[in-house]
Amino acid sequence: MLCMRQVCLFALRCYQARTLCSDLLLNQINGCTHEDEVFSLVRRNKTRLSEKHVGIALNMLWQLQKKRPLLLRTSDYVRNHSQFLTLCILAENKVKHMEDEVIVDILYSILRLDVEHHVSLAKVLVTEAWKRLERLSLPALSKFALCLYKQHRHFSPVTGQVAHIVDMKLDSIQDIRILSVLMISISEVITESFRDRLIHKAEQLLEKNSDIHFNYARRILQFLQNVKLRYHPLLDKCNKIFLESASHLDIYSISHIFGLYEQLGFDNAEFRLIAKQLLSEAIDDYCDPETFAKLFFSLGPMAGSEVRERLLVTAVHMAEEFSSHQVLMILKTMQKMKCRNSHLLKKMSSVLHKHLDSYHVLQLVKLTQCLVVLHCQDLELFAKLKMLLLGYLKSSVIPADTAAIIRVLTMLPSFQVEEMIINKAAAVLPQCRLHHLNCIATALAKWNHHGQLHWQNSSELCAKLLQKLNDCGFQRLQKANNLNLLLEELPYVNGKWFEQVLNEETLAMFQRLIDQITWANVLPLSFFLIKSGHRCPALFDRIASVTVENIDKIPPSEIYFILFLFSALNYDPPDSEEFFKSCIQHLTSNLSHLETYHLVLLGHVLAMAGYFPPVLITTIFNVSFLSKLDAQLKVLPDTVKQRVDLSLMKLNRAVCLECPEFHIPWFHEPYCQRVFHNSTSRINPQQQHIHRMLTVILGGSHYSRMSVVTPYYYKIDFECVLDVNKKPLSYMAQNVALNGVEGIHLRHDMKDERRKALPPGAQRVALEFLNSKAFSKDYSRHLKGEPAVKKRHLEILGYRVVQIPHFEWNSMVLSTKGEQLEYLRQQLYGIQ
Repeated sequence: MLCMRQVCLFALRCYQARTLCSDLLLNQINGCTHEDEVFSLVRRNKTRLSEKHVGIALNMLWQLQKKRPLLLRTSDYVRNHSQFLTLCILAENKVKHMEDEVIVDILYSILRLDVEHHVSLAKVLVTEAWKRLERLSLPALSKFALCLYKQHRHFSPVTGQVAHIVDMKLDSIQDIRILSVLMISISEVITESFRDRLIHKAEQLLEKNSDIHFNYARRILQFLQNVKLRYHPLLDKCNKIFLESASHLDIYSISHIFGLYEQLGFDNAEFRLIAKQLLSEAIDDYCDPETFAKLFFSLGPMAGSEVRERLLVTAVHMAEEFSSHQVLMILKTMQKMKCRNSHLLKKMSSVLHKHLDSYHVLQLVKLTQCLVVLHCQDLELFAKLKMLLLGYLKSSVIPADTAAIIRVLTMLPSFQVEEMIINKAAAVLPQCRLHHLNCIATALAKWNHHGQLHWQNSSELCAKLLQKLNDCGFQRLQKANNLNLLLEELPYVNGKWFEQVLNEETLAMFQRLIDQITWANVLPLSFFLIKSGHRCPALFDRIASVTVENIDKIPPSEIYFILFLFSALNYDPPDSEEFFKSCIQHLTSNLSHLETYHLVLLGHVLAMAGYFPPVLITTIFNVSFLSKLDAQLKVLPDTVKQRVDLSLMKLNRAVCLECPEFHIPWFHEPYCQRVFHNSTSRINPQQQHIHRMLTVILGGSHYSRMSVVTPYYYKIDFECVLDVNKKPLSYMAQNVALNGVEGIHLRHDMKDERRKALPPGAQRVALEFLNSKAFSKDYSRHLKGEPAVKKRHLEILGYRVVQIPHFEWNSMVLSTKGEQLEYLRQQLYGIQ
């Protein structure tokens, strides 16, 4: 008995000594301040390292790297150290004895240290974690899911199993950090309904928590980009977090956010203003190629002239140091900036020669497009690009890649089409989506137009290809049975081929799928209908009714495009008053959620339809609002700025003419004068022909004027004045010729003439020739909103407006000069 007691006491002392020693070793590892200290401990204690020691050591190596700025990290040194290999071997041997969280932590640490995905340890850790998947805690599950995402296992069975567990446990997730990681990790293997549940959960957690790290919001943006969904309520919430966290954002975060916004088609002027200020203040800190390329991408498109010049000069000096990815980023940004700086472009071109082989096919396509748009003159570079693109085309088996290559080949200077390209196009047509078919059709039309098809029987081959294109397009449309999937194919479809061949069939298919129109797809459907220019009453009525029924579900920022559809195409749904009233009420109760410039666009589109909500008008025509608008326009793209400037002018004009009770002054005189004097419009032969006929009808050229600019700067084709007896009154010698063309006059003396009284009973007549752009493209040829508003405003200004539709003037009924003269006379004098 005594012997047994001695043995137990000895074993206990050994155990205690071992525990004390182990705890001491753990403390030593945890206390390390440099990687070499960790490696030294590993080297001296190899035989004593338990699975816990190994896990702590590998995690500590990553934590030490994490504390350093990105550019000062030494991951290569760590991975190549002999003791790091020792740790990996030990981890692999002890993996079955490790706790669940330790396995996940080790996997995460080695991946952050850039260990290759195919390394034995990484494979063993993934396999072991997969076996224990069901019992992982939510934090461990999210970290493991992130590891799978970093290994590009987007469609792996294990990722599907993670998604299933998330689906089961979604209601219990209360941590937005965990949820955001899981969302991006499983985004490729979820259903549409599961996607919507994740989004709803994210909205709930964002609303519940007030202090949210911007990285969690950035992950949610990444999720939306992964699932190709622009969901405005969630985007707005994330943007608000970025604005609140502005002081913590660095160049990496800002450039990433801008990149995601660009891919999602989202923009926010307030975020742009803050980002511009932050980046401009720290511009001198970004002196290495990686951070400078991100700075150029983020700041370049909204920089003022001085900062822009500094960026361009620095880019020239740094050009040789840029990687292939950074060169492409600089060129894409130059295209966005519409910057054709010859010195920088030449530098980028010379650097590109050594990087060409490192680009994958779609990067080469984008690169070629940028160089063409920027007017690059390096023919040797284009020759290399051509050879690489043709090589990719020969081996390509992906329809999207094939179509993209064919599209960009049409942009190359002096390109001669090979028969192989036509054969390759014909081979992939049955697998192509509508967008890809459109790319190939556009390329074929361009080559044919420029005479770039020179081989024998080229005409026959092209005719067969065009027929096959048409057949494939019709077949793809006729097989469509899901409106959402069809709408996904249409955003990038445009051009004559689609308009002439497939547009009517597409509209017919929409009508067959009309019951599938919901509040969630009225926006992309409205986009397409705006682009098509067709008035389709059944579709318009359905969009209006769905909008009214679900008005609270539709984000206010999306209402603009729905309203634009009805206003631009001048269509009133059956319950027009209710439709516009519902939209206006929804908008006015959410004004604070809308961008400043969005309010201007909304005001204009409502004014076009004849609606002037007082709260919207008084909000816009306010000094503080207009000052804020001016500041934001400075950081927005030029195309947006020009559209907003024009919309504000048109809204100002409409309010002055139609709602004088608001007492809003007309303050766009300088803007209109600037636009007018910068315009390069010329009188076309059609107008000259009509003017000569008016001279015959009225009895002389001094009885009418051509290209007249009215008060409030409407430009009309012809003006004349008829007295009470409908006899023309002569214009006096104050007329000024336009562009030196004899007999063409403008009212430069508008302020005087605006107040000049006409003889009693006399009336000004405005005669307008309306081309095809003034009418919808369907068979109804209905007058669009803009020319209808112009007519309404000219009548307020005292004109009798005569509009001559092109399809009447160019019809067989008016095929002779005499018939045209009689038609003009009847229109002018109001003879029925």
